[in-house]
Amino acid sequence: MGGLKKIYQTLCAHYGDLDWWPADTPFEVMVGAVLTQNTAWTNVEKAFQGFDGHLSPERILNLPMEELQRIIRPAGFYKQKSQYLKAVTKWFMRYDCDINAIKNRPLPDIRSELLQVRGIGNETADSILLYAFDFPTFVVDAYTMRLFERFPVDAGKTYMEVKSFCETELPRDKEVYGHFHALIVHNGKEHCKKKMDCAGCPLKTSCKKKLFEGAG
Repeated sequence: MGGLKKIYQTLCAHYGDLDWWPADTPFEVMVGAVLTQNTAWTNVEKAFQGFDGHLSPERILNLPMEELQRIIRPAGFYKQKSQYLKAVTKWFMRYDCDINAIKNRPLPDIRSELLQVRGIGNETADSILLYAFDFPTFVVDAYTMRLFERFPVDAGKTYMEVKSFCETELPRDKEVYGHFHALIVHNGKEHCKKKMDCAGCPLKTSCKKKLFEGAG
């Protein structure tokens, strides 16, 4: 695993096992993956509260568009996201909301299907596949790209290049993928922000950006 192994083990030792992506059902993960686009998770939680504990594929499809937009408004971009939610729900309903039917399909096929759904890009698709359906697929986000640029890790520049690099260097294990992604995001929020806050960062002694710029 080389450099990735060092990063992963260092973050694990510092933060431990994170309670990541709390959700009661796979469908709730799907909804969260759409709502969290371009917004903070705290706003997604506010949107979830608007469902009053009654979140189901049937309700998403049956809600008038205006009512769905009102509920998810705290998550921002509510007009677009309401359309995305209905689209991904229709995709889910094609499998009769049967989780096992989806899990039994080849990962490349399911991923390709999701990417054809309106509003579902690489990051959202991989988040759904990993956290809702337990597929071993690595999620790349802005925190990942920032960390790899600063450390540095020569993983490539595009989403698919970085994803491929991580999946090649790491064990093909959904637990490792999920935990590593959670650790990167958590450290990104604590330390590896747009403006670096290196004091107390577990990667401080080996991060090249820190050494070059003397930040923190």
